[in-house]
Amino acid sequence: MKNPSLVLFTKRLLDLMFYIGILLTLSIPLLFRWAGRFLDIFQRYYLQQTILYMLSGVFCLLIVWELRRMFSTVLADDAFVAENAHSLKRMGKYSFFTALLSLIRIFYAPTPATMVIILVFTIAGLFCIVLCQVFEKAIQYKEENDLTI
Repeated sequence: MKNPSLVLFTKRLLDLMFYIGILLTLSIPLLFRWAGRFLDIFQRYYLQQTILYMLSGVFCLLIVWELRRMFSTVLADDAFVAENAHSLKRMGKYSFFTALLSLIRIFYAPTPATMVIILVFTIAGLFCIVLCQVFEKAIQYKEENDLTI
């Protein structure tokens, strides 16, 4: 591993994001209740938005969870393993689900930011699926190389 301090920093950052994400996702009902006092859209569509944002939060937490799992293999200096390819595939699916939830959210609160979120998570999903295929090919090469004397 060439830069262990950067990898460790990133791992700790992902850990922090994961635990803060749990707190934020769980606090969405309270935050939206409070925001409803100032913004009519949160009051009018409280239940729908709460459900959509909480589900999006869960999918984002699952993405960070998978990244954390992948980093454990990076720290062990064995990143090209089948489980990382599976993690990338799952992250792609979670990204597409998040984009879909944001697409549904447009009907309740159409904003430019929602369009950006849809675009970002769609691209992230595509990127993860392609990267999964790259990982699968790299794993195949690695296994063939390990068998070569």
